[in-house]
Amino acid sequence: MSALLFHMVGGAPDPVAPFSHAVEADGWVFLTGQMPFTGTSNTSDYPDTIEAQTHQVMQNLLAVLNGCGLGFEHVAAVRIFLRHFDEHYARMNAVYATYFLADRRPARTCIGVTGLARGALVEIDMIARRT
Repeated sequence: MSALLFHMVGGAPDPVAPFSHAVEADGWVFLTGQMPFTGTSNTSDYPDTIEAQTHQVMQNLLAVLNGCGLGFEHVAAVRIFLRHFDEHYARMNAVYATYFLADRRPARTCIGVTGLARGALVEIDMIARRT
């Protein structure tokens, strides 16, 4: 097993807690859950709607993936955390589905939670694999 690589990606939002943007081991890249910050500061505003927050989270994840030399085509698994599961599940899915080809969608879990950092509506993390 190779040594762990800890990635902090310039241009991705600053962490809200003590963590790396991603950690890599043997070609597997584990991305920390991203929040819908509209800038790189972790005090940036969030968009108002679940649709806009989902787009922003995906763009923030893409910044981390790109910073590791990867893209959405490398994503093997996704976890999504929704603060208002019943109200936002279908609307989030409509946005999320636009980021992956229909025949190359990652494995996925979606979980309803009671709260997310700074009142976000959605948080998403990923596991990617170098090919």
